[in-house]
Amino acid sequence: MKKSLFLGTLTAAGLAAGMSAAATLDDVKARGTLNCGVTTGLVGFAAPNANGRWEGFDVAVCRAVAAAVLGDENAIEFVPTTGKTRFTALASGEIDMLARNTTWTFSRDVDLGFEFAGINYYDGQGFMVPKELGVTSAKELNGATVCIQTGTTTELNLADWFRKNNMEYEPVPIETNAEAQQQYLARACDVYTTDSSGLAATRATFEDPSAHVILPEIISKEPLGPLVRHGDNQWGDIVRWTLNALIAAEEFGITSANVEELASEPTDSPEINRMLGTEGNLGEMLGLDKDWAVRAIAAGGNYGEIFARHIGESTPVGLARGLNAQWTEGGLLYAPPFR
Repeated sequence: MKKSLFLGTLTAAGLAAGMSAAATLDDVKARGTLNCGVTTGLVGFAAPNANGRWEGFDVAVCRAVAAAVLGDENAIEFVPTTGKTRFTALASGEIDMLARNTTWTFSRDVDLGFEFAGINYYDGQGFMVPKELGVTSAKELNGATVCIQTGTTTELNLADWFRKNNMEYEPVPIETNAEAQQQYLARACDVYTTDSSGLAATRATFEDPSAHVILPEIISKEPLGPLVRHGDNQWGDIVRWTLNALIAAEEFGITSANVEELASEPTDSPEINRMLGTEGNLGEMLGLDKDWAVRAIAAGGNYGEIFARHIGESTPVGLARGLNAQWTEGGLLYAPPFR
């Protein structure tokens, strides 16, 4: 019952916010900063570095939007949110967009009144255990204690999967990834479950990552992406097509190093020209200038550059592209035409 009331409250908040949402672009421009909701800290995805500067795979999406809209990737205020507070922050207008490893689901899209702007990471829920337990499969976890973030799809998936496999578990509720890490390392739980990318990112921070195993089972589909409030199609289009520009740029061979040169005069590719503003008026359609995509790509590079820098195989997180490879490389990554 509590959950239904919570969802109902958020729905009402979302509707209220939606009625005034049409001013988001004007508000961001007048404020001079983009308010972007991120996680409280997940290495590779969103976390402050040693100098206090936020960086990561999700952060790069925020910075690309700030560059496209305001001309400055640093004109941004990062708002840390937990699994529970993220939706309230967006519905209330505290943040302009949320880029926080958030799964696109029916109820979040429809009932909570949000608009997902696309998918920037195709993921699935997994399990991590200490190697010394000798566990090789999630089906050996009957009776285990499991650290689980509340207010997430992982909480629901976990219950479904254990019930389906006629197994029992004892949940250890936690609020943030940092708390999960602390509890897991202190052996308050046998298992930590979250998105597989989050497990890899968490394990990368351990003193001895090799002492922990991510089990082979993937028990869900977790399409992660940025989202905005319902009711402001223009703002939703800006966030959506900024993400699409990063994805398309990789396919077209446009990088942070060559984007300005390619935008200096028309190329032999009409689609590149339209995206980079040397042909047509796509920027005007968004309510932005012709160089919006150039700035977005220059801020942190194309999708492939962002992936490799923050979470790729050469980083401590060590993720392979897998499903997140371009469609031309056997993956699911695909941007609609810039036409």
